[in-house]
Amino acid sequence: MQTWLLAGLGASLGALGRYHFTALYKRARPELGYQATLLINLSGAFLLGFMAASTVTQTWYTFLGTGLCGGWTTFSTLNSELGGQLASENFRRALRYGGATYGLGLGLCALGWVLGHRLF
Repeated sequence: MQTWLLAGLGASLGALGRYHFTALYKRARPELGYQATLLINLSGAFLLGFMAASTVTQTWYTFLGTGLCGGWTTFSTLNSELGGQLASENFRRALRYGGATYGLGLGLCALGWVLGHRLF
């Protein structure tokens, strides 16, 4: 199968999953909807670290890593939500949100990398 088709199929599935997860989360906690993006991006960071260290083939990494995780995670929504928090002068929330995304994201990626090496 063509590489672009694998990446596109994975990205489509990841984006659909992100859409549905976000909709469910925002229904349950509408005032904290930005947390759905945080959970999505943190889980994606962990999975990418894990897959990068595992022994999946390049074909599977294209589908799962580039495609599925690429469609699941969202840098643009993160920045839009951070911008909205800054525009509404909610500086503490913006700082916590950005710090958690980048700080925890790097840590979870590293944890995924370590676990991926230990398990595979």
